[in-house]
Amino acid sequence: MGATLAELAHRCDGELRGDPDYRIIRIATLETAGPHEIAFVADKKYRSQLATTHAGAVVLGDTDSRNYSGNMLISKNPRLCFTRVATVLHPPIRPQIGIHEKAVIHDSAEVATDAAIGPNAVVESGARVGSRVVIEPGCYIGRDAVIGDGTWLYANVSIGANCVLGQHCIVHHGAVIGSDGFGYAHDGVRWEKTPQLGRVIIGDEVEIGANTSIDRGALGDTVIERGVKLDNLIHIAHNVIIGENTVMAACVGIAGSTRVGKRCTLAGQVGVVGHIEIADDVHITGATVVSHTIREAGTYSSGTPIEAYSSWLKNAARMRQLDDMARRLKKLEQKI
Repeated sequence: MGATLAELAHRCDGELRGDPDYRIIRIATLETAGPHEIAFVADKKYRSQLATTHAGAVVLGDTDSRNYSGNMLISKNPRLCFTRVATVLHPPIRPQIGIHEKAVIHDSAEVATDAAIGPNAVVESGARVGSRVVIEPGCYIGRDAVIGDGTWLYANVSIGANCVLGQHCIVHHGAVIGSDGFGYAHDGVRWEKTPQLGRVIIGDEVEIGANTSIDRGALGDTVIERGVKLDNLIHIAHNVIIGENTVMAACVGIAGSTRVGKRCTLAGQVGVVGHIEIADDVHITGATVVSHTIREAGTYSSGTPIEAYSSWLKNAARMRQLDDMARRLKKLEQKI
């Protein structure tokens, strides 16, 4: 089917230069695109491909548009424009409405008539499944859980008892929402499990990556606010609160009872200790360890960059001498 360039320009709020009736079928790279495909200049290193591309149209910023004469959509935010174009041309394929004969739905569960529930999915007692929800094969919905309208659970997602997902969320394969938090008491010899009695509350338009795990609260709730985007293989511990529109890349770990503000970005492998707060609009670079509260917006880093092993050994040896060197320097300063 596809769409005309006029339709795509309207959808992405871009300026169209070229034939408004030209039809685009799908997206592609500059290098591989054909006459009815649209491409995107993702980085300046691809600008040279504009001269040789066979794309039917290209999404560009104003600067790059001066170097291209074909059909184009010009935007102040080309990546956002391209994202919206891709959404129009490649919408998700929804499964057929209805409950598969091999799904197991408790008699007391409430399932909207226009929901789609795949084989081997389980919906426990008291659970509520909203309008146009998709629950793919092998998912588990615990008792009294709530799945908001338009939410899509990919295969093998587990939603624990009493947890709440908002509207239009996406949860990818193998994610676990509402697992027990890591809570134990020590009697001097062995560890005794502390019951985890809270829930996980997830706001609208949240996306959760594959094999990500979000623990339920110990007493209060773990809360993921509206618009948060979580990558694959992330762990959110009990009673954590993540503010609106915060984004986290793969392998981030957030320890218990930490509060992360709104519009934050955490790059891959960031680790955050428990019981601290991170202010709004904080950006943390990859593999950083956040060991204390951050009260001001800004960009933060920790750790040292990679270097040759021989050089690292020398620097590590000097690091062990820093305390002694500091004391000697202080004594010298006192003599001056």
